[in-house]
Amino acid sequence: MFDLIVRNANLPDGRGGIDIAITRGKIAAIEKGIAASAGEEIDATDRLVSPPFIDPHFHMDATLSLGIPRMNVSGTLLEGIALWGELRPIVTKEELVERALRYCDLAVTQGLLFIRSHVDTSDPRLVTVEALLEVKDRVKPYIELQLVAFPQDGYYRAKDGVAALNRALDMGVDIVGGIPHFERTMEDGRLSVEALCRIAADRGLPVDMHCDETDDPMSRHIETLAAETIRHGLQGRVAGSHLTSMHSMDNYYVSKLIPLMAEAQINVIPNPLINIMLQGRHDTYPKRRGMTRVREMMAAGLNVSFGHDCVMDPWYSMGSGDMLEVGHMAIHVAQMAGIEDKRQIFDALTVNSAKTLGLQGYGLEKGCKADIVILQAADPMEALRLKPNRLAVIKGGKVIARTAPRIGELFLDGRPKSIDGGRDYVPKIR
Repeated sequence: MFDLIVRNANLPDGRGGIDIAITRGKIAAIEKGIAASAGEEIDATDRLVSPPFIDPHFHMDATLSLGIPRMNVSGTLLEGIALWGELRPIVTKEELVERALRYCDLAVTQGLLFIRSHVDTSDPRLVTVEALLEVKDRVKPYIELQLVAFPQDGYYRAKDGVAALNRALDMGVDIVGGIPHFERTMEDGRLSVEALCRIAADRGLPVDMHCDETDDPMSRHIETLAAETIRHGLQGRVAGSHLTSMHSMDNYYVSKLIPLMAEAQINVIPNPLINIMLQGRHDTYPKRRGMTRVREMMAAGLNVSFGHDCVMDPWYSMGSGDMLEVGHMAIHVAQMAGIEDKRQIFDALTVNSAKTLGLQGYGLEKGCKADIVILQAADPMEALRLKPNRLAVIKGGKVIARTAPRIGELFLDGRPKSIDGGRDYVPKIR
């Protein structure tokens, strides 16, 4: 007898009517009509069953700090950085832990069970690092939290930035970060990329770098990052986040750049919500929106995954912890509205992000960890359109969160008494 069977599931790959049998925290069988019993059964009723959502780019040390010590009046990236610089010296470990745990509670209800968070190392107190390492340990039973040593004020630009980043790695932060476009000069930015990749190679760590988060087409640190990745043999272990300057680069240069990135096996992490909110602020019209060249990089075989980046913090006053909201925005700003486009977008929230994070045992196959989410939608396309409720979130074969279906009641003569927005009016185009 199995511990749990989820019956009548639709899978992201298009298979329907599938049963998923779970024992000892792993998927023991995934096929139609499993003729067995279980300690618990859940009828997915032909709803989408997905592996958990993954956020490969987030700032958990800043999350839920909106309005402290003041609001970002201009709504710009630079004012957000300045605001965080005001908050950082007065923040306490206890406050950081409390905010991060509250966000993790929200994440679980959204089926978000894997998060990579950048942790600011520019304050030599490293209270941010102490707090997030504690949070990582406390949420371990239900969220895998990866931490990036992130020199927000610049590896070379920040006072004691070099020593602080190395100390954060010594404390247990396991990914090397950077922000080359925020150094004082382009040359300092290039040198920071070289130094940080060398540190990662020496320590055997991955790299995840804020790279070219600017409208300046001459900000080309991703080229250096790709070259250093190859030089140090870090292929597949390096991520370039944001890459918004590629939105403004000329096509000839990009035709050289993307193959170099593919050779280096760079993982690409755009952040649709934040990128289109913060970029193009010096433009009148035409107005650039800033998100990097998602379609072109996917076509070149690069692994593209989407991050939420911020939720109610100095940079972004919105956000919900829902990765489908991120994908929903990506469809619009990347103009990827076709059926196959949407499948790729959904993959960028799940399996592609699992590759970026180097996860083992992730997915919906026999032998994978029994981490799954049941959504109030029929398929990935409907999920991206509706951003539906997560009817059940399962971790290691145990239900850790439930949300009731969203059903609207009607009080209209001659019309139905209720409506399920995911089922009752959708054209049959599948």
